[in-house]
Amino acid sequence: MVDQAYIQALRDELTALEAEMSTPEVASDGKKLRVVTTRYARQKKLLSTANRVFELQTTIADGEELAKSDDEEMRLMAEEEAAAAREELPAAELALKMFLLPPDEREGRPVIVEIRAGTGGDEAALFAGDLHRMYTRFAELSGWKVEMIEASLGAIGGYKEIIFSITGDDAFSKMKFEGGVHRVQRVPETESQGRVHTSAATVAVLAEAEDVELDIKEADLRVDYFRSSGPGGQSVNTTDSAVRLTYLPTGTVVTCQDEKSQHRNKEKAMRVLKARVLEDMRLKEAEKQNSERSSLVKSGDRSERIRTYNFPQNRLSDHRINLTLYSLDKIMEGAIDELCDSLNQHDVEERMKEQMGDDESGE
Repeated sequence: MVDQAYIQALRDELTALEAEMSTPEVASDGKKLRVVTTRYARQKKLLSTANRVFELQTTIADGEELAKSDDEEMRLMAEEEAAAAREELPAAELALKMFLLPPDEREGRPVIVEIRAGTGGDEAALFAGDLHRMYTRFAELSGWKVEMIEASLGAIGGYKEIIFSITGDDAFSKMKFEGGVHRVQRVPETESQGRVHTSAATVAVLAEAEDVELDIKEADLRVDYFRSSGPGGQSVNTTDSAVRLTYLPTGTVVTCQDEKSQHRNKEKAMRVLKARVLEDMRLKEAEKQNSERSSLVKSGDRSERIRTYNFPQNRLSDHRINLTLYSLDKIMEGAIDELCDSLNQHDVEERMKEQMGDDESGE
């Protein structure tokens, strides 16, 4: 149960964080300021969520009390409001539980999505294009901003590879479980006998790195400039505007030629490079601490088949949580909220189980 004392404690913490942000010590230190402002934004959302849970609980309690009233009109109205509150309460309580778990430091950051055609040749490239459209539509419906970073077109359409960024509230929270192998079963456009083929595309979802947490030294970076090229290798630019960055310590390579400006291409390539390097560091640290969980957080592994899109049966199956939806046509138009929410709910439940296990073992 959420009570007034709990809500007041959250308000007091927000007031303290506001005061801390205005101190010279924090305001002049970029890293400290980021930590405090991130904490403030999280606690502000927590307060809003806790307030909503409290309101719903109060509505239900009032409804139960007014159910004893002799005034039939008032009783019916109270019962209707209480029923609506009971329907909304589980989702609000889940949102509150998410805030009570240890926060993911990547929350709130812009997301970089990389989609690559896998097995299946031209059909895989077409499917990669369909996934890009699905995520772009989802972003538009969510009010997020999408920016193209790099694209390599397929021979008959779609993409061999496409990289783009998504910026907006909760973008990382919604998108973080999309990483892995996406398999498609359908009749390709190039199939003359109507046979169903299986092909795949891989998706990686990376949180953008912040300058205060990752400093790539010039000595560790090789920068190559060359002319942009289109499908078939023909030149599409008369200047050396395309950029290839190589991070020497790991051999990570990022190429960008989407912009006509060399400076813009280098800027975009650096964003992707930093995101990849930061993700590699995060995964290595998790292995070092032996903290890889059985939950969905590790599903960014591109080798893991996470989902099947069966077009003939209008069916989508997510293999991690055994979820099957018969609304693939709507999903491909960007309606993936239910899918994202189900993945998040499963992850919250798994993390809560682990936290309870850790608490018990520590007693």
